[in-house]
Amino acid sequence: MPKGIILVIEDDEDNLELIKFLLNKAEYDVLTALDGHQGLKMVCSEKPDLILLDLAIPGIDGWHLAEKIRSNPDTAEIPVVAVSAHILPRDRQEALKAGCNGFLNKPLDVPNFVTKIEAFLK
Repeated sequence: MPKGIILVIEDDEDNLELIKFLLNKAEYDVLTALDGHQGLKMVCSEKPDLILLDLAIPGIDGWHLAEKIRSNPDTAEIPVVAVSAHILPRDRQEALKAGCNGFLNKPLDVPNFVTKIEAFLK
């Protein structure tokens, strides 16, 4: 039985496959979206337990997508974690200001990735 459903919104196929592999191995169901528009549709229709959100995605960027998720009463409580190569302090602050619950840097800390993600599911 899966531990939960995680939506990964990521346009880089290599990063997407790595994240999906790590989460599947940890017994999570993983949904994926390659851009902000597709991601927003999936958030609203699927109501995942957690959203992993790249900030630099096509369509609606991650900052604006986080704001849209937070402004919708049906999705406002879903935890959103930014996963980005935008690692300047300002980028992190803007992601949190937009509504992200946390921020993980790329490249991913593979050995500790699932543990870090699980902290947002509790």
